[in-house]
This record gives sequence, C-alpha cells and structure tokens, in this order.
Amino acid sequence: MKERNASRRPQMSFLKMDMTQMEFPDASFQVVLDKGTLDAVLTDEEEKTLHQVDRMLAEVGRVLQVGGRYLCISLAQAHILKKAVGHFSREGWMVRVHQVANSQDQVLEAEPRFSLPVFAFIMTKFRPVPGSALQIFELCAQEQGKPVRLESAERLAEAVRERQQYAWLCSQLYRKAGLGSVSLDLCDGDTGEPRYTLHVVDSPTVKPSRDNHFAIFIIPQGRETEWLFGMEEGRKQLAASAGFRRLITVALHRGQRYEGMDSIQAELSARVMELAPAGMPAQQQVPFLSVGGDIGVRTVQHQDCSPLSGSYVVEDVQGDDKHYFRRLIFLSNRNVVQSEARLLKDVSHRAQKKRKKDRKKQRPADAPEDLPTAPGQSIDKSYLCCEHHKAMVAGLALLRNPELLLETPLALLVVGLGGGSLPLFVHDHFPKSCIDAVEIDPSMLEVASRWFGFSQSDRMKVHIADGLDYITSLAGREGQPHYNVVMFDVDSKDPTLGMSCPPPAFVDQPFLQKVKSILTPEGVFILNLVCRDLGLKDSVLTGLKAVFPLLYVRRIEGEVNEILFCQLHPEQKLATPELLEMAQALEQTLRKPGKGWDDTYILSDMLKTVKIV
Repeated sequence: MKERNASRRPQMSFLKMDMTQMEFPDASFQVVLDKGTLDAVLTDEEEKTLHQVDRMLAEVGRVLQVGGRYLCISLAQAHILKKAVGHFSREGWMVRVHQVANSQDQVLEAEPRFSLPVFAFIMTKFRPVPGSALQIFELCAQEQGKPVRLESAERLAEAVRERQQYAWLCSQLYRKAGLGSVSLDLCDGDTGEPRYTLHVVDSPTVKPSRDNHFAIFIIPQGRETEWLFGMEEGRKQLAASAGFRRLITVALHRGQRYEGMDSIQAELSARVMELAPAGMPAQQQVPFLSVGGDIGVRTVQHQDCSPLSGSYVVEDVQGDDKHYFRRLIFLSNRNVVQSEARLLKDVSHRAQKKRKKDRKKQRPADAPEDLPTAPGQSIDKSYLCCEHHKAMVAGLALLRNPELLLETPLALLVVGLGGGSLPLFVHDHFPKSCIDAVEIDPSMLEVASRWFGFSQSDRMKVHIADGLDYITSLAGREGQPHYNVVMFDVDSKDPTLGMSCPPPAFVDQPFLQKVKSILTPEGVFILNLVCRDLGLKDSVLTGLKAVFPLLYVRRIEGEVNEILFCQLHPEQKLATPELLEMAQALEQTLRKPGKGWDDTYILSDMLKTVKIV
C-alpha cells in the first residue's frame, strides 16, 4: 500500500497496529473511518468476541476529539447494530444511521450484485454531561432526505430492519414475477408518516414486448376504496386491461400534500424503479397512468375521534362521473367506506369553480374548501350510493301488495345508523312509514345530522343504544311492538373476526329468536352480511335458516357483502319471475311525477340474482 500510494498520496500513512490497543494519543482525530471492520470482527455474540469489540470501540472513543465522528460502513445485521448503537448511546454519543443509496446503474443491471442494503453508522462524540440521560437516535433513509428522530434504540433497529426487508423484497421482485399479493407503504422522509401505498400486480399471461414491461398507475384521491383499485381481484383486472407485465398501483394518503401528477412522478420515479421486473431495456421510460390524467380531489371536511368507533373522517371526493360524494371513513379500516352520499350538482359546480380559482395557490390536497356545511343544502337524498343499501330497499318488494306500500303504514327497525342514508331514503320514499333507528355510538348521530342531511321527525326516531340490548328489551315486553321490516346494517369493531358485519352476537340463535318475536308474521328481516370465513358463513346461514325457514341470498357483485332476506313462512316463497314482477310494481309506485328518483336504480335488477338457500 505504501508503494502504490507513495507518489499520489505522499502524506498518507499506512500503519500496522492492534485496533484494541492503538498507539495514538487521546483525542488525536476528528474522524475514524471503519470500512467493514466491525462486521468482520463481530461474527458472533460469544463473550470473547464481545469483549474484543468493546475494547475496539473504547479505543475509537479514546482517539476521537469531542465533536468527532466514528463512521462505520456495515450491513447492519441485528446483533451488530444492537452492539454499536448500545455502546455509543450509553456513552452519550449521538447515533445516526444512513442507508447508502445504490447507483441507478446497479438498480437496472442484469443481475443485482447484492440484495442487502449497506448502511453507514455515524456516531458523534459529545462531551459527557454528569447525570444526563439524553440519547439521540436518527435514521436517514434517503440520500437527500432529512434525518428522522426516533424515540429509542429499539425503534431505530426496527426501522433498519424495515429497510432490509424492503431491499430483500425488491431483489425477489426483480428475480421472479408472480410472488402473490405484494403491498407496501412508502413513508414521508421527514415525518415517517405513510405517504403512498403501493400494490405490485404481475400479469404472467401478457406477452412481453419492448414497451410493455412496467407501468405505474396513480389512483385518484378518494377512489382507492373502489373495487377496481381496492380489491386484489379488481387490481388484477386493471393490470390485465392495461396490458403490462407488471403494474404498480399507487394510492395517495389523506393528510398528505400533493402538488399534482408531475410532482408525484418526480417523487416516485427513482423509488419505483427498485420494483421493476428483470428484462427491462436500459433507459426505458416508465409510463405513469391514471384516470383522466389527474390525481383526483379529496377534501377533508371533518375529522374526530369517537370513544366507540375510533378516529374517523368525513371527506368529499370526486367520482368518475364528475359528481362529488361525501364519505364517512373509519381510520381503523381506511379502505372501507362506512357511509356515502352524493352531493347536489350545484354544490359540486361551486366547489369546482373555487378549486380552479385556487389552483395556483398550491393549497394542500385535503385543505377544506368552502363547501356548505348545512346538510339539507348539499346532500342528494334521492340517491343511494351503496349497492347493498339498494338491495336492502329492494327487499321491501317481499312485502305483499307492493303497489300499495306508499299508502300502507309500515313499521321498520334499522339497527346501525352510520350516515343515515338507508333510513332516510325509506322515510322520504314511503310516506306512511315509521322508523326506529338504533345506533350505539352517539358520535355517529352527530355526524349523520351535521354532514349527511339526516334529521329526526315524528316518523323517524333514533335510539342511542346497543342493538342487542334494544331488541332484547322489546322482546321481553308485553304487547311488544311488531315491525314489518327489521334491517341489520351494523359493523363489528373487532377486526380479528372473519365476519366484519354484523358482530357474531347478532346472529346467535337465541338472539335471532328475539328478532323473530318482534317481526310481524308477513314481515321480512333483512341482514347485510360481510363474512370472508366460508365455514363461519355456512354456520351463520344454517342458524338463520333454523329460525327463518325462508331465506333468500343476494350477492353484491365485486364486494364481499351478501344481503339476506329472511321470512317466517316457506309457503310465501316466490319464484324469480314473481319476485321481479313485485319489484317492478314497487318501483312503478315509487316513480311518481315530481318525486326525486335515481333513474339508474332499477329495483328488479337488485333481485335478479337472488337465490333461495
């Protein structure tokens, strides 16, 4: 080494020395550079090895000046990171870990050299402060990003492990396609908050060509809950129709600021190339796709936290038909729309004009716009957004003489209020109906009233109670009320169950007997069932059939929801033609001149695929 560098670096010294007992005086250097020595020495966690490493690191601390830095290049295996971070944090040093970025050439080379990322530990020596327990841990995961302060050594180790897992995933995605469902969050480099959610979708049946290797699809804000974007089968269909071997869908998170498609493309271009498949031609441009070429509109109108339902938001989003929709989202299940209502066109038009006016101001994507908060002025109450609500209303055709229902007093019990769209629609379209709505969470009544146009009347009463307790109380009374219709549209708060709607207690046989006792003999019990566990679903259907001998099932296309229509007397069974005829009769009655009705809502279409269990 001396001979090789004698002419080019005459002032550089090459010394042979024991790193655990160096001959330099104290505080001799401002930087100590370790290019893999710690990794080479700390091969295991035997006592002898750990003692040797302690001596080495103690010598590093001795020869460094206050303010000096120990810069160690490492693969950051768990035991190495634990030792280095633990040693220097106990000494009161600032600990920072940088991920060393790969060159773009290495990202695109035919065979990546190494699947594990390289890290640089930067330990800064502080002057000891007696009695101080201050510890500083930082991670810098991007070449130009700001370091993120972390609260503990454990959290730093977890963050490094996440980066290693990401690198391993990238190498696997490069080497082979068809790994199954792959999703990941990309977080803001400054705050650590999730900014993008990516799903990798491979289409092995697509014949490869020069231009169809890889593409990125930006999902417009607010549309990530739609089947095409939010469900695995939908994303597969999207990828197949796009015609690329690999498509990455990108969902934008609420609470983040996005300037537009160009800025998103600039921000993601380098990162998504790490997820590219093998065989891409060098320097090939990767297309960024979207619906209509923009990133959509999301306006958060209200955000709060309920003791029962947790954190939630009310937001307005633009649909593919340029209508605006108001949605209630529980953040514990942020890809599921809890309630939805369409805004009136004049409100949408004003919002659009204002957005164009403010576009140059580069306001945050979810900054509230000046939409009216008076619900009666903004909500289209004649429109049902949710397909399962449309099917539930169509189930009223099972009541006899549907052509007379508008003049017939109807008693309905609806368990689960949400935004109130379902009971409000029935109230407004069936003028003789009287509705009891039961909602366990008082916050939801406030949300429905303020943001979704819901209001109580002499025919619409809301009871703040547990639906189980409310029905049990009714079933135990003498002269108990009898309902023509009982509807369950209530979600489970326990995400670990295979059934998210309703909670299992609502379909226990003893409780179903109580439901039966408050239903009129000719009445119908309508239940929204969301169950991914096939064994559990079979058990639920068997239990329902034991109490309600006549059971119809209507699957909601593209969703997990199934609507169950339950009646007491099997002799009331209707063949499909009769059922459709009754639905048509009811719709004809509801389509009165001057009465608001959604022309796309065909009641009989809701019942065409009904099957008898």
